Amino acid sequence: MAAYEFTVSVKTKYIAEQSDPDHANFVFAYTVTIKNTGQVGAQLISRHWVISDDSDHVEEIRGLGVVGHQPLLQPGEQFEYTSGTALTTPQASMKGEYFFVAEDGHQFETRIPEFLLCLPRTLH
Repeated sequence: MAAYEFTVSVKTKYIAEQSDPDHANFVFAYTVTIKNTGQVGAQLISRHWVISDDSDHVEEIRGLGVVGHQPLLQPGEQFEYTSGTALTTPQASMKGEYFFVAEDGHQFETRIPEFLLCLPRTLH
């Protein structure tokens, strides 16, 4: 087991009641679970997202914390949050990194694996 290690998993959901496909507005929610699978406690300081849509538009988002929090996670602890995004295409992908500072001062990043945002039953 690595000293500085987090795992990230994501579940997505299309929000039909907030979307308007006729006007190119597709709203998605995503729930992220961040778990400290390492041996040292660490605090999530910031995030970096890369969103790529069907029209090859790429947007990068950087900011402090996640949904107003900068959780400190001890080994074995996890933090879950839900956020969302509005897109102009019915499908996109997201990926990125979280930046952490461990209790011993070590700084490191954890990759957010790429995931898809898509309308139900649109993938073949």
